[in-house]
Amino acid sequence: MATRLVQIAMDAQDDSAVGRFWAEALGWGMSSEGPGVTNLEPEGFVYPDPVAVCIDVVAVPEPKTVKNRLHLDLATTSAAHQAELVARLKDLGATPADVGQGDVPWTVLADPEGNEFCVLEPREIYRDTGPIAVVVVDCVDPRVMARFWGEAMDWTLHAVDDDHATLRSAKGVGPYLEFLRTPGAKTVKNRIHLDLRPYPGDDKEAEVARLRALGATDADVGQGDDVPWTVLADPEGNEFCVLTPR
Repeated sequence: MATRLVQIAMDAQDDSAVGRFWAEALGWGMSSEGPGVTNLEPEGFVYPDPVAVCIDVVAVPEPKTVKNRLHLDLATTSAAHQAELVARLKDLGATPADVGQGDVPWTVLADPEGNEFCVLEPREIYRDTGPIAVVVVDCVDPRVMARFWGEAMDWTLHAVDDDHATLRSAKGVGPYLEFLRTPGAKTVKNRIHLDLRPYPGDDKEAEVARLRALGATDADVGQGDDVPWTVLADPEGNEFCVLTPR
């Protein structure tokens, strides 16, 4: 059995406004599966496909209070493209953000609800990822996270050391997933989390049991008992959802 990363879920007080920002930022289409949920995916995309990790923006009443432990890095193809993208994002409502980055070649911004993200300088490794280069997760121990996530999903582990671990779909397409060593442990529920989906024909409950055996724990984020997904947390407490096979 195996599962794979299919989307990220992003909490927002105004899912439509945040969804519009990210749809414009990425050049993706926007739809809604129901009240309080805005779905984003590339135009013409057939879900699920590792060529893209989609975004679901979900309405919540609580405002953002701390720096997110998950964020997106956006890819660029040239210095001019980076400058143009930063300017366009600011026109869409992004604002400069200081997360202690100092003098770096990438630009740190925040979306209209304060979710931090980076616009990277051109990097050859990200030339074929699409607009999202990396989904970045802050962590205390990248090696522990690499062990868990490397077994949790059928993605390929590309690199691991004391400072970071990097995975990508085994098909070699779409964005990377990076666990970045960062001071400080998780203190509140993540406003951005990963959604995993087993393959068609697999048993979700068996997959959930396998993930628990790898070190996942049950998490209560107020989801109730009548939802078709299961909420778990990884070894550092980051919530993630296991969706129904598809």
